[in-house]
Amino acid sequence: MEEWLSNVANELKRRYGPIEVKRIGSSYYAYRVSSVYDPEKRRARKVSGEYLGKITRNGFEPKRRAVLRSVFEYGNASFLWGLMQGIIEGLRDHFPDSWKEIAALSIVRTLRPTPLKYAESAWSKLYLSEEIDASLSPNTAAQRLREIGSDWASQREFFSSLIRKNSVVFIDLSSIFSESVNLRLAEKGYNKDHLNLKQVNFALLFTDGPVMLKMVPGSVRDVKYFSSVLDEFDLRSCTVVTDRGFLSMDNMKRMKEMGVGFVQPLRRNSRLIDYTLPMEGRFVYHHRGIRWGKKEVDEGMYLYLFEDVKLRGEEHSNIIEMAVNGADVEIDENVLGKIPIMSSVDIDGERVYLLYKQREEIEQAFDVMKDELENDKSYLSDDYALRGYFFISFVSLYLYYAALNTLRRNGLVGNISVNELLFELSRVFMVKYSDGSTGLSEVPKKVERLVQRLGIHILPKT
Repeated sequence: MEEWLSNVANELKRRYGPIEVKRIGSSYYAYRVSSVYDPEKRRARKVSGEYLGKITRNGFEPKRRAVLRSVFEYGNASFLWGLMQGIIEGLRDHFPDSWKEIAALSIVRTLRPTPLKYAESAWSKLYLSEEIDASLSPNTAAQRLREIGSDWASQREFFSSLIRKNSVVFIDLSSIFSESVNLRLAEKGYNKDHLNLKQVNFALLFTDGPVMLKMVPGSVRDVKYFSSVLDEFDLRSCTVVTDRGFLSMDNMKRMKEMGVGFVQPLRRNSRLIDYTLPMEGRFVYHHRGIRWGKKEVDEGMYLYLFEDVKLRGEEHSNIIEMAVNGADVEIDENVLGKIPIMSSVDIDGERVYLLYKQREEIEQAFDVMKDELENDKSYLSDDYALRGYFFISFVSLYLYYAALNTLRRNGLVGNISVNELLFELSRVFMVKYSDGSTGLSEVPKKVERLVQRLGIHILPKT
């Protein structure tokens, strides 16, 4: 390499990190470069990324922006960046080469469901892009996803750092369908719609927010996967709330031996249930009368039986209607309206029932994620890219629930949604002037009151 070219290249390395100089014709061009693990060759290989600019004998000519932006969305991204401080140290520690791209992609996806190919454009509209040098060109973003997705060890350590002792952990498993020949994890398996299609399963651990999200082969059932969760994550002293699909006596006994509490709903035909159990307690849940009883069925294992009085009447009515219409049905009065739950915790029945009902939040989280995954899965060409995308989705989900908990703490959940909050905050703009100085645009009164109510520190003190 000629001396003048070497000098310019060394200066660019100090400014941008690892780069690659390519000669095309008689001209030289600079690109970001990194390495990605090749599982087939079992070694790292060099990958070119974002185009930086042209190198000439007169120096470096950086690529030009199509539009010189001077007005940026400020309030929404600033708020999410503040929420991200709870995990940013962990992202820096476990993903030192890609934490900026993780932060940028996650914030963009939390603000609006933008396809990956438009992420760079969406990021450039935020003032945070002036403060964090994240590269989100389609090629660079895809490369980062593969790097993140191929490093499960770092993901696992990051997730483990989020699981607190003595917490209640909810677990669920869902799936998306894919016929991509490049996704080896896409396999035919069980799904609630009984469709004979290839699918990729994904599992979520959740406390007051998500603490783990992982891809799972499509053929893996809930029971088998939960056993691997117990192997990979330290859940001792935690209480795990599962779904009916995770039912396994082996898993329940194993949790009991490990010191992991559990709340396990049972199928109504389970032989563990005693429908003659007396209903001695009662409470009201969302204007529905609930009766409950409890008994110890084994040392340290308790059967809770709940009767939703309104549900009992609805089911009784439906069965009678089916019989009148000619269906051959039998009415078991003991089963109607009953919700059986096995647990290792000996507490008040109402608290067990509330834990069972909290799972609805996880199902809502899955619905949001599945919509986004369905929109973007065509851009994810292999297992590693999809694994990386799942991690970005996890961080985005973390931010969403951190925002939701901010609304909860301030009693605003019923008044404004997370999406409405982010929209209102997007009306706070940062203006960049020609002399290099910056300043906020006029702040709408509604936004100012909202910021004060929530204690969000994104506006200058007055």
